[in-house]
Amino acid sequence: MPSTRAAVTFSMFALALFSAMTLHAAAPDATLYTSYLFLTNYQSITWFVCGSTQTTEGCYASGSLGPFGQAGAMIEGNQNSNLKTGTVTRDIYVVDDAAGTTATGVTLYVYKKTDVVTSSSDTVTVSLIKTVSLPLTGGAITVCSMAADNQYLFIGTNRSPNVLRVQKSNYAITEIGGFSPPINVTSITADKYGYITATFGGLTATANGFIQFDPNGNTVGDGGGAWFMLNTAVGLSPNTVPVSDFLTTRRLEVHPKVMPEAQ
Repeated sequence: MPSTRAAVTFSMFALALFSAMTLHAAAPDATLYTSYLFLTNYQSITWFVCGSTQTTEGCYASGSLGPFGQAGAMIEGNQNSNLKTGTVTRDIYVVDDAAGTTATGVTLYVYKKTDVVTSSSDTVTVSLIKTVSLPLTGGAITVCSMAADNQYLFIGTNRSPNVLRVQKSNYAITEIGGFSPPINVTSITADKYGYITATFGGLTATANGFIQFDPNGNTVGDGGGAWFMLNTAVGLSPNTVPVSDFLTTRRLEVHPKVMPEAQ
């Protein structure tokens, strides 16, 4: 007979294997997708959830977001999955860049989308959970930019000289800018690891600038030139990024990290 020690070792191995398989298991909605459609001069958004489950395929739910003055930017948050119940939740962030009675305000709307997936269906609910007034200037012809990492949203408009860093957990806002003379935000781009670049200076501006952030929201670089980032999912259109005002050369230098002193 196998020893007690061998049996315990095998059980620990099986538990570790099960945990690893659970960690990497596909989300319950991995075979489903959500499509969006702007309506009525970007004042409302229709959504549909389609795809397949284990035994069915088709479109399972639909609804709408809004009304808005003008939806200027949208992004989905990361999903939170419960494999036992088949429940998946995620936030949907919508920036209204023509909000308020003057239609020049900027407001962030946060919706909670919940999918309950079974072998044959997907029951979907979407509810508004937060409205945040943003210290930015908007209007009917405003161009709004937004990107995100796991912890923050980065939002700006081409009528405001600051980019906002909005913390997802509590919606705390930090204004970041500081170019002199002030130049407005043109675009906000991200790479697949969560690094963010805010680009300043209009498409016809005489000066450009950039500020870059790491995945923890810390500023890691800034300076002149219309720098931007690329990711592996969405192509960048040159129409949203200005040509750099002059040939800027990033300084290549490496510094040793400051290591904590031994205790």
